[in-house]
Amino acid sequence: MQLYRLLTGPDDATFCHKVTDALNKGWSLHGSPSYSFDPDTHAMRCAQAVVKTVEGKEYHPLMKLGEQ
Repeated sequence: MQLYRLLTGPDDATFCHKVTDALNKGWSLHGSPSYSFDPDTHAMRCAQAVVKTVEGKEYHPLMKLGEQ
């Protein structure tokens, strides 16, 4: 099964830790990161897609992708 997640967060160390945690749990970067201004919070936001292949499981819409 191939999984996809889009990690998002503020432009600070917590976002970097979120991506680092995913990488250490077997996820791989997918594409380039994105960076944009959030006019509601007046702050920069980051996004990074990650993918992971999990053998022996089937996808279900209710599964928590971050726990796979």
